[in-house]
Amino acid sequence: MASQDIQSHRAGAEVITGDAACRKKSVELLEELGLPKGLLPMQDIQAGVRVQPTDRVHVAGAREEEGRAHVTAFAEKGKLRKITGVKTKELMLWLSVVEVYIPEASPDKITFKTSTGLSNTFDAPAFALGE
Repeated sequence: MASQDIQSHRAGAEVITGDAACRKKSVELLEELGLPKGLLPMQDIQAGVRVQPTDRVHVAGAREEEGRAHVTAFAEKGKLRKITGVKTKELMLWLSVVEVYIPEASPDKITFKTSTGLSNTFDAPAFALGE
């Protein structure tokens, strides 16, 4: 089922390869969405795909300790939703992060929502790109 979903979104995809190009495109995308530019701190990004009509984003990276990491999401202004591949530790449990957004009422904050409905809000500048 998931592979059919992925296949249906591949038409018209913009594919980027190589760590430097993927990092640059990730920062551009986050800036375009109004999200902190350091939100996706992946190392050794191997490929990135952005499908324009649906704004589906897929980033594939490598981490020595974990093998290969894949992150996917649907992108909207101020929000990443239907996220896969990102987890957070809450009360000694690892939970999937399914949404990240900037609340309209507090543009200096960023909220992370898990699959269980729990959410945490942080200062957005904490996720700024260290330049």
